[in-house]
Amino acid sequence: MELTKKLALLEETLDTDEGALNPETVLDDMESWDSLAMLSLIAMLDEEFGKTISGKELKSLKTVADILGYME
Repeated sequence: MELTKKLALLEETLDTDEGALNPETVLDDMESWDSLAMLSLIAMLDEEFGKTISGKELKSLKTVADILGYME
């Protein structure tokens, strides 16, 4: 999947504006990065990529690039 498609999927999942995310975006700086967004991310990674992310791994995510790494 192309980077632009991954970013669009993340924007939809995290309920952010189109074009708001890039790999350098710091998650803690995002207003929408909360527990509901984390649950949505867990579900999306499972449904779209067949990936499971642990709570410890989720807490270690700092930037959008970190999430993109799980989408590989």
